[in-house]
Amino acid sequence: MKGIVLHGGQGTRLRPLTHTGPKQFIPVANKPISQYALKDLVNAGVREIAIVLGDVYPEKVKEYYGNGGSFGAKLCYIHQDLPKGIAHAVSLCEQYVNNEPFIVYLGDNLLKGGIKQFLEVFKTQNYDAMILLCDVEKPQYFGVAEFSEKGRLTGLVEKPKNPPSNYALTGIYFFKPAILKMIKQLKPSWRGELEITEAIQLMLQNGYNVGHQFVKGWWKDTGTPEDILEANRLVLDELKTEIKGKVEDQSSIQGRVSIGDNTLVERGALIRGPAIIGENTTIGANAYIGPFTSIGNDAIIKLSEIENSIVMDHCIIDVDERIINSLIAPHSKIIFGGNNKPRGRRLILGERSYVEL
Repeated sequence: MKGIVLHGGQGTRLRPLTHTGPKQFIPVANKPISQYALKDLVNAGVREIAIVLGDVYPEKVKEYYGNGGSFGAKLCYIHQDLPKGIAHAVSLCEQYVNNEPFIVYLGDNLLKGGIKQFLEVFKTQNYDAMILLCDVEKPQYFGVAEFSEKGRLTGLVEKPKNPPSNYALTGIYFFKPAILKMIKQLKPSWRGELEITEAIQLMLQNGYNVGHQFVKGWWKDTGTPEDILEANRLVLDELKTEIKGKVEDQSSIQGRVSIGDNTLVERGALIRGPAIIGENTTIGANAYIGPFTSIGNDAIIKLSEIENSIVMDHCIIDVDERIINSLIAPHSKIIFGGNNKPRGRRLILGERSYVEL
């Protein structure tokens, strides 16, 4: 069994964060989103994994993951360049999978509980393909499953105006090589892409054994800033306390908080969990870090109140303001500019931004 992690796409809905890196590299609880997919595959026993790269700074991905050894995997890289659809990305891996069954995992998806139990179902039921479905509030934004009156999977529709059900396809697929034959029959959709839903639909029409399973926990497709912040909340909600750095006053820590190596929490600061602070970071005496906040590595936080936000590596925040529901990219700097304006800021900042408040 081999794995494929899709790491392409333009991430237009996440700009300016994706001007300087792929969307799958945005951190959730201080780890790139795609690292959760990689870990999920490894935990399921899948060690040989191909990462399909897009044209948004692919070298950053290769530099971070390397040969995969430090993540328990054996990695190779396949270049897709232009985003021509999931099915197109899968077709590029034909030589890599070499007639073996494989799992396709979209690198911007997170799934509670992992895929190990679903992989066992796929193997034991001898499916030619198997999809994971999740009950969602707005199915029109996803590929949607259609069922017969007896509950049998009969079809898949990509982003329908009138969804036949509330069950969306998650970005996780289990395939035998037969899917590659179906992809070769596809033509680009109205989006100019080869749709994986159409390929699976062809499998259904040609009598292949296509199974489905329902996700019982949460599943998150992180396509917008709001989605990423919600994913951060979901992951932090399961955080365990771990203090590796120096906390000058233990009363500064309330609830479940993780603090990395060589981080300093000065006396007078307050961190209220669930929250995670990376390595080599300083939380100043007058700072407040509220629930569901992730602070990256090598950051300096002074004065500010920060809640329900993601602050990435090498940021400096030194402003007497309340920052909420924000995504702040690496090397950004937010300082006091002398203006007396209402408090409570929501910021989406790209890499190396500079803001005076």
